[in-house]
Order: sequence, then structure tokens, then C-alpha cells
Amino acid sequence: MFDTVLVANRGEIAVRVIRTLRALGVRSVAVFSDADADARHVREADTAVRIGPAPASESYLSIEALLEAAARTGAQAVHPGYGFLAENAAFARACAEAGLVFIGPPAEAISLMGDKIRAKETVKAAGVPVVPGSSGSGLTDAELIAAAREIGVPVLLKPSAGGGGKGMRLVRDAAVLADEIAAARREARASFGDDTLLVERWVDRPRHIEIQVLADGHGNVVHLGERECSLQRRHQKIIEEAPSVLLDEATRAAMGEAAVQAARSCGYRGAGTVEFIVPGGDPSSYYFMEMNTRLQVEHPVTELVTGLDLVEWQLRVAAGEKLPYGQEDITLTGHAVEARICAEDPARGFLPSGGTVLALHEPQGDGVRTDSGLTEGTEVGSLYDPMLSKVIAYGPDRPTALRRLRAALAETVTLGVQTNAGFLRRLLAHPAVVAGDLDTGLVEREADGLVPDGVPEEVYEAAAAVRLDALAPAGEGWRDPFSVPSGWRIGGTPKPVGFWLRVVDPVEYTPRGTHTVTADRVAVTLDGVRHTFHRAADWIGRDGDAWHVRDHDPVAAALTGSAHAGADSLTAPMPGTVTVVKVAVGDEVAAGQSLLVVEAMKMEHVISAPHAGTVSELDVTPGTTVAMDQVLAVITPAEEKE
Repeated sequence: MFDTVLVANRGEIAVRVIRTLRALGVRSVAVFSDADADARHVREADTAVRIGPAPASESYLSIEALLEAAARTGAQAVHPGYGFLAENAAFARACAEAGLVFIGPPAEAISLMGDKIRAKETVKAAGVPVVPGSSGSGLTDAELIAAAREIGVPVLLKPSAGGGGKGMRLVRDAAVLADEIAAARREARASFGDDTLLVERWVDRPRHIEIQVLADGHGNVVHLGERECSLQRRHQKIIEEAPSVLLDEATRAAMGEAAVQAARSCGYRGAGTVEFIVPGGDPSSYYFMEMNTRLQVEHPVTELVTGLDLVEWQLRVAAGEKLPYGQEDITLTGHAVEARICAEDPARGFLPSGGTVLALHEPQGDGVRTDSGLTEGTEVGSLYDPMLSKVIAYGPDRPTALRRLRAALAETVTLGVQTNAGFLRRLLAHPAVVAGDLDTGLVEREADGLVPDGVPEEVYEAAAAVRLDALAPAGEGWRDPFSVPSGWRIGGTPKPVGFWLRVVDPVEYTPRGTHTVTADRVAVTLDGVRHTFHRAADWIGRDGDAWHVRDHDPVAAALTGSAHAGADSLTAPMPGTVTVVKVAVGDEVAAGQSLLVVEAMKMEHVISAPHAGTVSELDVTPGTTVAMDQVLAVITPAEEKE
């Protein structure tokens, strides 16, 4: 076993790898950018090295900086985590050339399986069924369009160089293929440095099932069962579970053997995942999609049902050990479900969010595990992936695991940054999810019904209670009645104290219930019902949901109002960076025309014209960093032009 391992990643996966290194008695080396100088993974490692400024391209994606950090700290091996350079063949080769062990597959396997086009051809030759799609690499836009028309819409555009849903586009209308190809290329280039695309037939109402494999350097390959990953949004997994309720033992064995053959076809070593698309109505008709040559985000559910530490076996295989078990020794016991906690706002269409973590509680124990990179005070910005943590529940059966995970999500507190925890809790209670009747489109179809309609009154009541408590004078003894926020007046009927508050739109609210306020809680009783919230600064939360309740001054708002207020303005829907500007001041635009692109947390958001008119103001250029709700441009309606 190694003495020292450098973890070439950040966030929850770095913390997760460090935990196993500590358990094995291996010294851990963390790396960090300027944005992560005080991050949790930096605090928990045995030592840490700065590798560059905040942008990933100058830090976590810098092979030179990572190798230098390994050399300075005497590391013998590098664990790449997932994301960043985890599936970068050049990084694996550079580690080998520097005398470092890359804790992952050989560079040749990464290169082969990282090219989805070559990967499909390779596994197909090994007898693994594949999804019909384009053939050949480096296709032009025109060739992709021709292939899509030949296959027939709907089709899926996919980057050849990477996964995780980045750059994937489902196209149901052939007329928009050119625009979708351009957008997919931009996202792929930004995420993977390679904009090569392929196109595949889209399977309606599919299920996404993946097989975990382990291979050593002595010719042994086993699979560890499957994970159901069908609950996705924008092609990004949000809930994963093991095992899948869809598969019987015969299908599980057949898919597992296909995954083993796929791993053998590329000379694989280490932990990897073979992903399949499966028609829900015919599980026996499964198709290879891709192989992820790294540890997966959802690996904990496999660990819980097999009892194996996958990071430990990555390390042991990389150190030359032989797998001590065969396929007949692998058993699946119980059920595990994982939920990904992401910095995003379901009420704003799941746009990325950001901020400072003001209050944090992450459940652990009693069948619940949280893998997280957060601490109180963590700054969540727009430079990196939005996933903050994962909450995983285990039970003897699926209903128990689901109940435990819903309870754990209700217990999760992350104030200061908007997350999807409450949304995931409601999703796990959806009848189709409870019944195991899943497909990759379920979340998109049901999302609107899983987002609360408006702000509950008790939220305003709690926020007003906090403000009333802050106004109340402290101490015992006589109090000046004019200083008590009771509405008391000389010779008159007390006037209730009200507040102007804003979550989305400004609301004038007068509290009408009773309340109890402590340093980190606020409880209010309305109409005989008691509601208890966590609180921190202007944030309150319960059951995984959180609200940022700000004060609103209607007089100041009226005095500072300008032409920027109203439907003519285009504002940033999220904190991020403007990457594309397609217009200039004075340009005539049509309603719905794409004008700008804002990127945050590896996600693009297109800003379109709200109506026909003229670009009268344009306040940004490519590369401009913007805050949420910042005005980007103003479109003067056509009828108002002089």
C-alpha cells in the first residue's frame, strides 16, 4: 500500500477519498485553488497544497500544477476523484511519466472509453448491444444533421469526450438541430475541452441502469450489481438506488456479464461503470451507452448493498493487489438510495444558486450517511459543479430505505445557499417513485407539481417574528412603552406592527400569531398549528426547504426605480459569467430571439428577447461576471420606438 496519496479533486469526493485514506493509514495530500483555501477537504487532509487561482482551468485542470504538488509532498500515487481530470488520458500518462501511480484504469482504456464513438465500436465487437446512432468521429455540423435525419427524431446529441449530462441535448424538432448542435458544442468544449459530438436514437420512456465493475491487474473482472439512475433532470442524475426493482436475477446476470465483457474489451483495471439504456417495457432489451472510467458519484449505494469500500479497492488494485473474490462471492443485501444535494433553486427553474453557508446540519447514523464537502462558512460560487453533498439511506428493503431518506432530507439544513433538498424529499414521496415505476423523463414531467406554489404564510409569520424579536428591548424592569414593538399608542387602539418583506415579490405582512425565537430556531403558531423553522440571518428553513426573506423598502424602491424595472429588462437569472453576446445596441430583435448566454456551474442559460424591439441598453460583454438579477440589457418595444 502507498504511504502518501494526492487527491486531485475538491469538495465532497475529496473528503470521501481522504476518509478511506485515513482508515488505511495512508497520508493524504489535498490540493486547492484560491477559492477553496479554507474548504473542508483542505482542513481534513494531512497536508494541502495551493495549485492556482480560482478558475478550474488554472488550478484543478492544470496537470503541471498537480504533478508539482505531488512532487513537493512526496506522493506516490494520485487519486483523481470524478470530474476534472478523472477521465483524462493525458493526465494518466503524465502521472506515469512522473513516476506516480494513477489510481484508475490505464491511459489506453481511458482514451478508448472516453471516445464514445470508439467505445461503441469496441464493445459492439465484443458482443455487447449498442444504441443505434452516428458512426465515425469528428463529424461536421452538416454530417450530424444528416445522421439525425436518417435516424429520425427524437435524437440525443452527446459529447464524445465526457459524460455527466454536460452538453447533452434531446432534439425532437429537426428544424432546431443546427442551434442545438452549436449549444452542445459550446458546453462540451467548456466542460471537456473537446466539442466532438455524436448523435443517437432516443428511446422514449427509457430507464438508465448502470453496472459497477472492478478489475485487477491479474485478469480478474467482477461486477457488483446494478444501480438504477433513471431519476434525472436535464440528463443529470439526482436520485440513484441499488438494486433496481426492474431487473430479475436472469437480466441482472446477463447485464452484469455484458458489463464485464465491455471492461475486458478495453483492458480495464480498477473501478468503473458500464451504463445501459433499458426500455422500461422490455428490460431484456438493453443497450450499452458508455463506460465511465472512474468512480461514480453514486458509488455509495453499491458500497452499502455489497459491504465493499470501492475507494479502498481502487487503492488496493492500483497497488498491485489481486481481487480476493470471484463473481460467486458478490452478494447484494438490502436496499440503498442516494439523493444529490445541489446548489440550485427549484422555484426559479432549478437555476444555479450561490452564497455563504450560514447554518448546516447533515444527518448521519441509523441507516443514513452524508458525503459532503460543506462546513459553515463555505462560500458556494459559480465556478465549479453545483453538487454540494449526497445523502444516502440504507434499509433491509426499498420502502424502508425510501422512508429513511425522506426523513434524512427533512432533517438536512443548508441555510445561506438555496438547494434542492426539499424538492428531492417530495420527489421520493411521488407515487410513481414509491412504486418503482421510473423513467428518465419522470422528473421533467412532474417537476412543476413538486415545487411549492408560492410562499406559505407561516414563512412570512416566522420572518416577521424574528424582526419583532430583534426590536424588543432586552433586560428586566421598566420599559419605555414607545420602544416596545406592540403597536401601543396613547389614548388609542394599538396598531399592529407590520413589515415589508420579500422572498420573490414584495409583501406587506402583519404578524397575527404567537411566536418563540431562539438563536437558531423560530416557532410560530397560526390558527392553532405550530410551525418550527431553523434560522440564520435572513434565512429560515424546514424539511429541506429554505427561504431567503429580505426586508423591502417600498419608498426607496420607488425613488430608485428606472427604465431598468419591468418587462423590458433582461436580468441575470443566476450568478455566473456571460459567455456569448449576439447583439449590439441599436439592433432590431424579434420576440424570443436568443441574445445572450450566461454560464454558471457548467450550465448554460440562454437569455431571449421578451418581445420585438430595439436593444437600447447593453451592459455586458463576453467574460463579464454577473450577479443574480443584475440587468444585462434593455429591449425597447417596437411600438415605443420614435
